[in-house]
Amino acid sequence: MSASKEPIVAAAKEFLNFINKSPSPFHAVNECRKRLLAAGFVELKESERWSIKNLGKFFLTRNQSCLIAFAVGGKFKAGNGFTMIGAHTDSPCLKVKPVSRRVKQGYVQVGVEVYGGGIWHSWFDRDLKIAGRVLVKSSDGFQHRLVDIDRPVLRIPNIAIHLHREMNEKFEVNKENHLVPILATSVREQLETGTKSTADVSENGKQSDKHHPVLIKLLTEELKVAADDILDFELCLADAVPGTLGGAFEEFIFSGRLDNLHSCYAALQGLIDSSNESSLESETNVRMISLFDNEEVGSETAQGAGSSIQEHIIRRLCASVDGSYPTAFEEAIPKSLMISADMAHGIHPNYSEKHEEQLRPALHKGVVVKFNANQRYATTAVTTTIVREIAKLANVPLQDFAVRNDSPCGSTIGPIMSAKLGIPTIDLGSPQLSMHSIREMCCISSVKQATDLFKGVFEIYPKVFSQMKGI
Repeated sequence: MSASKEPIVAAAKEFLNFINKSPSPFHAVNECRKRLLAAGFVELKESERWSIKNLGKFFLTRNQSCLIAFAVGGKFKAGNGFTMIGAHTDSPCLKVKPVSRRVKQGYVQVGVEVYGGGIWHSWFDRDLKIAGRVLVKSSDGFQHRLVDIDRPVLRIPNIAIHLHREMNEKFEVNKENHLVPILATSVREQLETGTKSTADVSENGKQSDKHHPVLIKLLTEELKVAADDILDFELCLADAVPGTLGGAFEEFIFSGRLDNLHSCYAALQGLIDSSNESSLESETNVRMISLFDNEEVGSETAQGAGSSIQEHIIRRLCASVDGSYPTAFEEAIPKSLMISADMAHGIHPNYSEKHEEQLRPALHKGVVVKFNANQRYATTAVTTTIVREIAKLANVPLQDFAVRNDSPCGSTIGPIMSAKLGIPTIDLGSPQLSMHSIREMCCISSVKQATDLFKGVFEIYPKVFSQMKGI
C-alpha cells in the first residue's frame, strides 16, 4: 500500500467501525456520544443551567436520536458568529409497528411500517436484524436501553419467478402486503416454546402482548429483563451484513445507511480534530455540529431540523458569555455559516443519462457542492465562494451538481435551517451510488476528503469571512 493511500484507508476503516455500531439513529447518537466524551467534551442537559466558558467543549442530545456538539473559541464573545455543520442520523428503513403480531399461512410474521423513501425492492432476500431502543421499568424508574439483535432473525422472501413471470419486466411492491418479514414458522414455534402464536391481541393492555412472544423473547434475552418490564420500544430493521471495503482494489465502501451517517461521522470527526486547545485559542467563533433525526420524513419533529433546538442553543450561548447584550443573537446570525452535509448523487455508469451533461460528480474526485435554482438546496454564490476558498486552503477537491431540468430534485435540511435562522447556508456532500437502497456504495477517498474539509471549515471560516467585503 502506498504511503498516500494509508491515511485514506485508515479513515475509511474507522468510519466502518462507526457505522457498523450504528444500526439505528439511537445507536448512531450513542456512538457519537462515546467519541465526544473520549475527546474531552462535557455532556449538558437542556433542562439544566449551563456554565459555558471559552475553550469549553460540550454536547447534548434530544430524544437520544439528535445530537448537538460545540466547542467555544478562546476569543469568542457575544455577537460573534457560529461555524456550523448539520447532518441527519436517520435513513429509510422498515420500523416495527405498534401492534406487530401477524400470522399467515403458518408463518409468524412481524408487521412493519415503511419509514422514508426507501428502495423497497432492495429489502427482499436480505438477512435482516432488529435494532433500536426499548423503554424498560427498573427498580429506580424508567430506563432507555439500546438493543441490537446482531444476527439474521427476519427475512422478506421474494416470490419465485415461476409464479410471477413478469417480475423482471415489472416488479411492483405493495408496501402493506409484500413487505412483511418472516420471523419463524408456527410449527417450529410450537415445538420450541410449547405455544402457538396468533394474530389476536390480548385486552389486558400489556405492551408485550401486542407483539409475538418470539419477538419479545429476543428482546428480553438481549436486555436481560422480564417481558412485563418492557414499556414500549422503537425498533427498526437493518441489514445484518456489516459494512465492508469492496472492489478489486478495496476502493469502495459497501454498507447500509451511508446516507447520511457518512456526513454525521465526517462532521463529528472534523469537530473533534479541530477542537484541540491550540486550535481553539485564537478562535473567535463557536464551532458546532447538529445531527438531526427525521430528515427522511420532513424534519418536522422535536428532534428534527424543523424544530427550534438549534436556535435555542445559539441563543443560550449568546446569552451565557460575559458581556452579553440584547441583540447578540441577531448580530451573530449574519456572521455565521451553516453547512448542510448530505450525500450526493454520483454518476452511475449504467444510468449516466440521468445526470446533467456538465454536472456529473464522480467517486474519488471530491466533495460535491449542490445547486438548485428553485432552492431545493440552500447554496448561494456567497457561500460557494467561501467554501471554495476553504477547500483550496485545506487541499480538498470539490465538484458541482445540479439536477436536469426534466428531473425532480430532492432536498435536505439546508433550506429548512437557512429559512428558519437566516444563516448563510451551503448544501454539499460526498458522492455515492444506490442512495436509499438497503446497501449503498461510496468510495474510500470520500471519508477523509469530507473530514478534512469540515476540519478546514471550522478552522478557516472566520479568516475567510473577514475577507468578504460589503457582502
